[in-house]
Amino acid sequence: MGERFAPKVPVELDPPKDDPISLEELAKCDGTDPSRPTLIAIKGVVFDVTRNSMYGATGSYKIFAGKDPSRALAKTSLKAEDCVPEWYDLDEKEKTVLNDWYTFFSKRYNIVGKVEGAQNT
Repeated sequence: MGERFAPKVPVELDPPKDDPISLEELAKCDGTDPSRPTLIAIKGVVFDVTRNSMYGATGSYKIFAGKDPSRALAKTSLKAEDCVPEWYDLDEKEKTVLNDWYTFFSKRYNIVGKVEGAQNT
């Protein structure tokens, strides 16, 4: 499964960090402030997606930035109401999709922390 999500161009990643990141801080990292990184959390794990403009202020996936959109990723949804961390009630197929997204991100973006108090890990 791992090779299936390998990037076409190898990515040199830093060792993962587990620094606590508050929801307030995460929300400030939504791609609109160039002095801050653009962050996305998946299952409570925070990824730095700054170098991918698709998650920036004008990108196609900007709706995910500054949030934990685990449910939206699992449902392959770009709806604002789905951009929430809760995913436990989803069916097995959607949970598999979410895990695939987690694997995809973990092979491309540095893990910079964990959402403080996250219950959806």
